[in-house]
Amino acid sequence: MSAGTSIAFHALDPAIVAALRAGGPDAYGAPAERAISDGSGNPCRLCLSDIPRGAGMLIVAHRPFPAPQPYAETGPIFLCAECAPRQPSAAPPPVVATRKEFLLKGYTEEYRIRYGTGRITPVPQIRAYCQELLARGDVAFVDIRSATNNCFICRVRRA
Repeated sequence: MSAGTSIAFHALDPAIVAALRAGGPDAYGAPAERAISDGSGNPCRLCLSDIPRGAGMLIVAHRPFPAPQPYAETGPIFLCAECAPRQPSAAPPPVVATRKEFLLKGYTEEYRIRYGTGRITPVPQIRAYCQELLARGDVAFVDIRSATNNCFICRVRRA
């Protein structure tokens, strides 16, 4: 894959979010906590925008992997109580574009961290680093995580 090859930023699967909104269990088997956003940077993982002040939101434990295993990190995420999903896009989503830096990590097809790929990456360098990682045959996708809290933000795949 060359630096010009297309990549796409992916939000959470809308079916997962619909189940959580309907009271389904999170990664720890608990229902979502319901809260009101204070507008201080609660990024929704479905629309990939910050949840506006005063808007309803859900707080859940999420594991963006198909099954528990040693590399399947679980952590807190926020979701709008109501919003439309952001479609996969080549453009970084608003929640990425409005921050300073993120932790990026490459993963294999087997959902294992590819050691040596984890890097705190300034936002202007995210596209290039994702393209670099996805050019490798041993990296299937890249997860973007909070640089300060390690929370899952979104996933990047080859387009």
